[in-house]
Amino acid sequence: MTRYERASAERRRRSGTVVEHVTLRVSDGVRLGVVGENGSGKSTLLHLLAGTLTPTAGQVRRHGTIAVVEQELVVASGQTVGDVVATALAGVRAVAAELEAAAAAFSADQAEGDLDGLAALLARADHLAAWDADRRIDVALTRLGAPRERDRLLETLSIGQRYRVRLACRLAERSDLLLLDEPTNHLDDEAIGFLTEELAAWRGGVVLVTHDRQLLDDVATAILDLDPSMDGRPVLYGQPGYLAYRFAKSQALHRWRQRYRAERKRAAALLAQRDRTYEGLSDEWRPPKGSQKHRRGTRARTHVKAADRLIERLESQAVEVPVPPLELRFPDLPSLDPGWDPAQPLVEVRNPLVLGDPEPGGGARRVRLDLPGTRVAVPPAGRLLVVGANGTGKSTLLAALSGRLPLDRGTRTAVDGVRVGVVGQENAPIVGRGLDDPRTLTGFDAAANEALALLARGALDPDHVVPVAALGLLAEEDLDRPLAELSAGQRRRFELARTLLAAPHLLVLDEPTNHLSIDLVDELTLALARTSAAVVVATHDRRMREDLADWPTLVLGA
Repeated sequence: MTRYERASAERRRRSGTVVEHVTLRVSDGVRLGVVGENGSGKSTLLHLLAGTLTPTAGQVRRHGTIAVVEQELVVASGQTVGDVVATALAGVRAVAAELEAAAAAFSADQAEGDLDGLAALLARADHLAAWDADRRIDVALTRLGAPRERDRLLETLSIGQRYRVRLACRLAERSDLLLLDEPTNHLDDEAIGFLTEELAAWRGGVVLVTHDRQLLDDVATAILDLDPSMDGRPVLYGQPGYLAYRFAKSQALHRWRQRYRAERKRAAALLAQRDRTYEGLSDEWRPPKGSQKHRRGTRARTHVKAADRLIERLESQAVEVPVPPLELRFPDLPSLDPGWDPAQPLVEVRNPLVLGDPEPGGGARRVRLDLPGTRVAVPPAGRLLVVGANGTGKSTLLAALSGRLPLDRGTRTAVDGVRVGVVGQENAPIVGRGLDDPRTLTGFDAAANEALALLARGALDPDHVVPVAALGLLAEEDLDRPLAELSAGQRRRFELARTLLAAPHLLVLDEPTNHLSIDLVDELTLALARTSAAVVVATHDRRMREDLADWPTLVLGA
């Protein structure tokens, strides 16, 4: 976040304003992509459109039914898959019941029936495909990889399974306006393909907050960028697709940076001219010694007034151009330490087997990962891309590689002293040290705790510590706030910053694009390709996989 963005965010916090200067209309067939930095108001905009928030100024007009899929999902105790299905189809069932009642009201000669009302109900039932609702739910659950058993308790499902159940139900509702917040976070390729098909054929309007660049390219008819532009306002890019948006924004940023540099250069020249004018006052207005002493005061006032007029003119000509956004400042990470053998892998796993908890009722332990006869080795400065459908063990393999998960069979070896930085699929819990209160622990404090712990163990050279505020990931104001108050996206940025502060030799990233802004995803992808450290990435992000297609790739479940 730049100084300008920080100042804008601070003004919004002080005034209580999160979203402003936004004017848009979403009609049938419009699929609006919404992008922007963390904290720019994307989720707030969805809540305004949904009616769960009321704007303090301006107005929001809605027509028709609305379905919302948020990032967070609160599960009530005892809630089942069937409960979610029943809630989702309540509107469809109501229309079907009304249609049946209206049809029954017609007598043989139709004298008692409301023909116009029946026609309207028929049109609504046709729009909702009410007769096909149950099959549609089953198809959506299957295609998204969600459990179909109606008696399954949501609390027994993984986060991703719960999310996919809800998404399937929302798609099957066929609402007039569909509001989606990061819908691809827990989807594999097949599920994303199904979601893309559904959105492309959606008969109503769609507002889509996402960092998935390929999804935007496939379905977005326009993109709203909530990041500040040079005039401080969000920008609506009317061309369809991500690539058109990226090109237009890159051009705008280029002009912004050019103008900022030009204005800074001109401002420096004007300041230098002003300083020269003031410095000359002490000598230029004095007449030669021994002559016209009585005119000294008059000439002094004249020169001071001239200098003041010059300053006024310079200030009137000054143009305030906000500081343009800066790119991610990725640190220079080491490949290996002195004395290490460059030919020896940093980390190696052979013949891995990882078992999960026993099935309910004392059954056999579930197999989370089983790669008999497989060797996974990561050399210094090496690269590895891990892909596969949900449930094939990508996260388990990464946890085993990083040493965070023990093997039930096989071996893991690592170079003595290797530093492994891990960014998990979900944000790590907030944990303090000593007297720290997790509820008030700030980003600065948490980063300092981790650095001090590494230094105390001799696991980190003080010269290699990466300042957490120097990465361009979070503003100092946000690092000074309790982590518990940060948004999911800001927490994700902190996770990345925390991982980098120890200058790891190996970066292990599980779905690194989750919760990140779309601009940061582009910058991170480029940084991962260029860094001297070894990198292992597991991702469903199709554009990231395309950008890293030249990396060695391990396909699980093939």
